[in-house]
Amino acid sequence: MAGLEPLYAWARAAISRPQDALICGVHWELVRHGYRCLGAGDQPGPDERKSELLPTGWEANKEVYTLRYKSTDDARELLLKAIMVEDSMILNVMDRSSQKVADVTLAVADYINPEHLDDFHMVYKNTEELRTRIASGIIAPLSGPTEEAKKEPEAEKKDADLPRDYDPLRVPPRQPAGTRAPSWPSPLSPFAVGGEDLDPFGGRSGGMIVDPLRSGFPQPGIDPSSGIPGRLPPGAVPPGARFDPFGPLGAGRPGPDPDHLPPPGYDDMFM
Repeated sequence: MAGLEPLYAWARAAISRPQDALICGVHWELVRHGYRCLGAGDQPGPDERKSELLPTGWEANKEVYTLRYKSTDDARELLLKAIMVEDSMILNVMDRSSQKVADVTLAVADYINPEHLDDFHMVYKNTEELRTRIASGIIAPLSGPTEEAKKEPEAEKKDADLPRDYDPLRVPPRQPAGTRAPSWPSPLSPFAVGGEDLDPFGGRSGGMIVDPLRSGFPQPGIDPSSGIPGRLPPGAVPPGARFDPFGPLGAGRPGPDPDHLPPPGYDDMFM
């Protein structure tokens, strides 16, 4: 812990309790990680400047230590409050710019020999553990990447997943180019009635309008989109569109003919 020894010698006149020695060690760890002390108390005072030393009056409050720090690059300003609860010290540190908070609880007896406050070489113990606790509990949580830095890679990843010719304003086609029109669903399914009327895009089967060309058993048949000789040119009916024929299409037509069984007494075309 090179550097702490001259600091401890400079602050020795103010160190009268084990917690004073512990605060001195915590302060030096913050200095090692690129912070400098601005002063004591919550509010800044006149003529403050960043320093590796503890400010005047840092040990004045016997219950709560309050110190303010700023990073050497001026990117972060920390407010440290150390509160004694019985034999433990609770360190609460807030980054004033990001409002992030970190907390660490240290048992004073684990790191300080109270009977050797006059001897720097014997007053501290478990120094490596103390350094690890400060680094993992305070330095790391408060010096992580900013929210903007976290969001930027996410946006880049989303853009990389899109195809190179992606156009958000282009309406996607109903079906891929070069594919055949969907085949007619089976008219024998008892659950298909009415299903097609619920789906205007033709993905379901069973419309309420009976098509005589598709009644009864399926026949090898007619694709209206390819045209009907002498009646419709190729392409007159879009692939997959519902098509109601307007005349007989040949002898192979399945199902009954409505003209076969006229109603009894039929003699009126308006009946």
